[in-house]
Amino acid sequence: MYSPLLVWLLLFLASRPAAPQTSYNGIEMPDPYPPKRVLSRTYDKPPYLTQPPAVIPIDVGRQLFVDDFLIRSTTLTRRFHKPKMHPANPVLRRERAWEQSYATPFSDGIFYDPRQHLFRAWYRCDSNTCYATSSDGIRWNKPNLDVEPGTNIVMKGPRDSASVWLDLEERDPALRHKAMIFTKTREENAIEFRASADGIHWSDSLGRGRTYRLPNYDRSTMFFNPFRNVWVYSVRVSNVGPVAAPELADGLGRVRFYKEVRNFQDGWRSREELAPWVGADERDLPDPENKVAPQLYNLDATPYESLLLGLFTVWRGPENNQVKDRAKRNEIVLGYSRDGFHWDRPDRTPFIGVSEKRGDFNWGNVQSVGGGCLIVGDKLYFYFGARRGNPESTPGKSADTDGATGLATLRRDGFASMETTGQGELLTRPVRFQGRHLFVNAEASAGSIQAEIVDSSGNALAGFERARSKPVKKGGTRLALHWKGKRDLSEAAGKTVAIRFFLTNAAIYSFWVSGSPEGASNGYVAAGGLGYAGPRDSR
Repeated sequence: MYSPLLVWLLLFLASRPAAPQTSYNGIEMPDPYPPKRVLSRTYDKPPYLTQPPAVIPIDVGRQLFVDDFLIRSTTLTRRFHKPKMHPANPVLRRERAWEQSYATPFSDGIFYDPRQHLFRAWYRCDSNTCYATSSDGIRWNKPNLDVEPGTNIVMKGPRDSASVWLDLEERDPALRHKAMIFTKTREENAIEFRASADGIHWSDSLGRGRTYRLPNYDRSTMFFNPFRNVWVYSVRVSNVGPVAAPELADGLGRVRFYKEVRNFQDGWRSREELAPWVGADERDLPDPENKVAPQLYNLDATPYESLLLGLFTVWRGPENNQVKDRAKRNEIVLGYSRDGFHWDRPDRTPFIGVSEKRGDFNWGNVQSVGGGCLIVGDKLYFYFGARRGNPESTPGKSADTDGATGLATLRRDGFASMETTGQGELLTRPVRFQGRHLFVNAEASAGSIQAEIVDSSGNALAGFERARSKPVKKGGTRLALHWKGKRDLSEAAGKTVAIRFFLTNAAIYSFWVSGSPEGASNGYVAAGGLGYAGPRDSR
């Protein structure tokens, strides 16, 4: 028999509310998760930016300055940056008979495979899924395979949107490649899940969810969130078209609903089990020509360093029945999430937009690619799908056609910089780390960067004052900071401190504290890249 005191204690503990869960970066996660919300065009700032953690652990990944999450005070100016179009564009184009309209990912996926030492692409080739490989990410080979002999088709359609994910941590070889496919026939619309050991020979359906009674799921996608160890369905819902979603406000149009599952093929049921997630809001930029309110056409996401990187495909019109020679204007705008659900999109201008030159391969309908980006040396590779359309206005020819694959490159961590042309400072919020070596991604070729480690009162720790900081006077994506007479940061490890950076005519993109003098960040590397054996930067 239990004693009365023990019974009372157990009842008391059971009656107390559960302690809130804290994420890897110190954010107190909402309960329940995902949180309930109502979608509207009102801009909502993520709660972790209005009420940041008292102390931010920074042991996972490079810490990017895309928002003020890490910044307590600064005299620096934030500047957002755009990628450069690769001169070889389009890097993947229609060449085969079974690519009459498209050789372009409709999300799908492009990853680097460390086992094969190859860039690997799955893309839409009309109603089928095709496969290509590359040793450098620029020149692509379309192998003749045995699935449809003499072609590079790996999955027969019919299909619309799809997601393919190379899962480097999957223990079951048969599930190393995962796919979620929207299938569309006269009888029904459905979401289908498949898996493959080699990415070429795919299983029959592992699970199937009917969507014919649900509104406009044809651009639904999937990604993996390793910060929560879940697969996320990014589900398109709409209140336009023949089937409407009455719970959405008028004028929102296409939006995204959310669902997370432990096993990628589980949990697809009905709209009632999906959580309203995100849509276009009052800060999104309308197209001056179409003069319609923007809508959120698609959202792909990927784990990059210490956060989720979101590729928001923003629709600016026109509707399908209004297009003529040019495909609809979809453009990619970036977003960032530190809790896996709420998004901050501080720069609403297109990260990858359409060309205004008639006849260019990306004249219309730019779409993101599953996996997000790849790391190639000091650059990030962003692949994207685009449509040339029908610039000659040929009668009977679709405007939303002639799809190809483009490549845009960006400096690693180069989404935003904190910079000054004179002298400036940046003080981080209180942080805690276990590493020993401070690194920055910065440009100081015409100036310098120094740092000091300070306590909770803002006083520099002995030996880590600015006067003892060796100035960095060059540019690079992995630059170590040192102090005279100090071997490393072991004296500050495990303590609550802050870092004050001093810049003179310089720019800083990110910082991190590594356990290795070589600078491995322990962060996530999106779709991989040359030299990475797994999903994290551990080298």
